[in-house]
Amino acid sequence: MPVIYENENKMKVQKTKSLKQVVGSCLTLAALSLASAGTVLAEEGMSAEQKAKMQEAQKMMQGEMKLMQPDLQQQVKALSPATKQAIAKIYSQHTRRSKTLSLRQVMHEVQSDYQSTATGILTDNYEQAADSARRLANHRLPKAGLIPYMKAEHVNDEMLGVLVPFNDSVEGNALRLAEAADKGDMTTAAEYFGKITSGCVACHQVFRGQPGLSPRLR
Repeated sequence: MPVIYENENKMKVQKTKSLKQVVGSCLTLAALSLASAGTVLAEEGMSAEQKAKMQEAQKMMQGEMKLMQPDLQQQVKALSPATKQAIAKIYSQHTRRSKTLSLRQVMHEVQSDYQSTATGILTDNYEQAADSARRLANHRLPKAGLIPYMKAEHVNDEMLGVLVPFNDSVEGNALRLAEAADKGDMTTAAEYFGKITSGCVACHQVFRGQPGLSPRLR
């Protein structure tokens, strides 16, 4: 029995180290992304449509401020221009927005699309896999956006910067999965599905933790 416990502990330690490595890599990528955010947007040569979406997202963020409590408003105002621009770019990629849903409700929708994507891959249903993956990538934004649902210690440049690589890991790979499914390449689609899963797990480790824990337990 002691040997079993020892092995379990080793597995837990290895898992923790692995997650820390993932988070550390994402923080590094985030720093690089934020440091060059303005340059990247300029180099991409955004189309008129993309610029319009960015402007719309920026206006949406300004409107969100009115729904926030004063302390959160101060935290958002303290964010760097690069962080605000990066968040606006993420928002601009979403055409579906809700005035009532919470982030948890949106995540339930994302989970449904995730499961539907898996079903499409497993059953060689190319259309289901592609459509579900695109819905996942363009998931609804909750009421007032993402920031109000984060812990106070997460609303800063370093932590919000992690959203940049996480967004590409989940939503970017969902779009790549959809393209592969459109071509009937379910092997490649399955590979992207694994990357989406890794992105979800890493993001949850940073921002969510284990759900449903009770503060009334010893």
